[in-house]
Amino acid sequence: MARYTDPSCRLCRRERQKLFLKGTKCFTEKCPVERRGFPPGQHGQSRRTKISEYGVQLREKQKVRRTYGLMERQFRNYFERARKQTGRTGEALVKLLERRFDNVIYRMGLAPSRKAARQMITHGHFLVNSRNVDIPSYLLKAGDVVQVRDRSKKLDVIHSSMKRMKDTTMLPWLSLDKATMSGTFLTVPERADVPLNADEQLIVELYSK
Repeated sequence: MARYTDPSCRLCRRERQKLFLKGTKCFTEKCPVERRGFPPGQHGQSRRTKISEYGVQLREKQKVRRTYGLMERQFRNYFERARKQTGRTGEALVKLLERRFDNVIYRMGLAPSRKAARQMITHGHFLVNSRNVDIPSYLLKAGDVVQVRDRSKKLDVIHSSMKRMKDTTMLPWLSLDKATMSGTFLTVPERADVPLNADEQLIVELYSK
């Protein structure tokens, strides 16, 4: 399976904003976006011409795709699935992405980043409704319960992630019981509640050409 193996921070610099791909590092002064807020490469600081309409749409698509850690074919498949649903295609796309198992683990604070969540899921550290699920792209449904396996409850990465997750920052469609290290996917979120700095309508326009 194809995956991105180059430095993650280059992606944030290319989009000129934090995509929170490196976990703890994103919240420190070591974050490259804070130190070098221009695109990577030898021409990153050079003066650029005005970006075209297509360029704006492309950058928005790349930003969302990279935020959730997907390759192009995966992302396009989610878009096609969203287009078949009723309602606004862009909002349906975001809802599908938020239902991904790796994203929910990250949102609950059980992993420092989505990339780390994917690795932990494939290693079998989590259960869904008491069943082993090792597929990061698994789509959760309302009411699904996520648990840390008993043999994984001593992992430092999980404990350090939960310490950074404050109760006041837990998203309204998720719940987490730190004592039992389990959480519930309460409901599929509305687009207005998702903390994603993106205009998904531009993605719809890009793929509709």
